[in-house]
Formats: sequence, C-alpha cells, structure tokens
Amino acid sequence: MTKTALIVVDMQNSFLHPDGENYYPAAPEVIEPVRALIAAAEIGGSIIVHVCDRHRDGFADFEQPRLPVHCVEGGFNAAFFEGFGPQGRAREILITKRRYSAFFATELALFLNEQGIGRVVICGVKTNVCVRATATDAFANGFEVNVVGPATNTNRPNLGEASLEDIDRYIGKVVDLETGKGLLA
Repeated sequence: MTKTALIVVDMQNSFLHPDGENYYPAAPEVIEPVRALIAAAEIGGSIIVHVCDRHRDGFADFEQPRLPVHCVEGGFNAAFFEGFGPQGRAREILITKRRYSAFFATELALFLNEQGIGRVVICGVKTNVCVRATATDAFANGFEVNVVGPATNTNRPNLGEASLEDIDRYIGKVVDLETGKGLLA
C-alpha cells in the first residue's frame, strides 16, 4: 500500500483574507475543499504538510524582480489564514519556502522519503504558480502526484486551467475532491 501525504500550499492571509496583499475574489472558493482534505488526512492518519511562503524584511530575494515584496515574516500577510497551518495534530509539519515550489531548497523531499511516502495529494493556491511548481518538483523527486482540482485556484483562470491540463498530461493526475479525500483515507 502506498503511503500518502497531503501538501497544503500557501493558505495564508496574503491570498485568502480580503485585506491580503495578493487577495483575489476567487481565492476563498478553495477554503472548504482544502479543509475537507485536511480533515480526511487527519482521520486517515496521513501526514499533513502545511507550506507557507515567507520572505525576510529588508533583504534581497531573487523573487523580487518578478514579484513585489510579499509575505514578509512576522507580518499579517505571511500568517496562515484562520484555521489553517499547524493546529497541534499528531501528523503535521510546517515547511517554509522562499520560492514557488515547496520542494526547492527545503527539507520536504528528504522528510517525505524518510517517512516512506510514495504519493502526494496537493491543494492550495495558486494553481499556475506555487501549486504547479510544487507538483513539478514532487514528480521530479519521484512521488506519485495528485492535484485536487477544486481545492486549488488562481487569479488567472486561463493559466490555472492550462496548468491543470499540463499537470494531468505530464506530471501526475488532476483529481476531484472525493478522489483526493479517498487517497488520504
């Protein structure tokens, strides 16, 4: 039986709170589907990986020429949106990233391999940036990749759809919510 981990990408105030610096109107649509996946993972005993994007105030960051300063450590925008992030569950960890992928320059692949994980279920924001980069690197690290379509979105729907199509064709599977929950059981 393949062991599975849930990777929850960037469920932070920056994207989900109406006062967030990167908020977009469709963002809250992922809240309930992601909560359902977290609940399924908790019930099923799957590892839950909470990923957050955090950057250092006042220091150079290679993302800055492409993106404005965002998710600065210790600030409102970098904090998890209410109810997300580590909640004291038995099988959850936190991964802080400074690039789009949860795998790049973090210990995520090492940790998942040490736990015998062979499959990941990915959800969160934004489909065409951090979710896609995380899915690509999960594939490159040898994990079976499943992205839960209704538990991810973006402010660029056309790019989100194209990203999901590419993920399904080249990287792994795009699955519905019930399938994603079933993989975590």
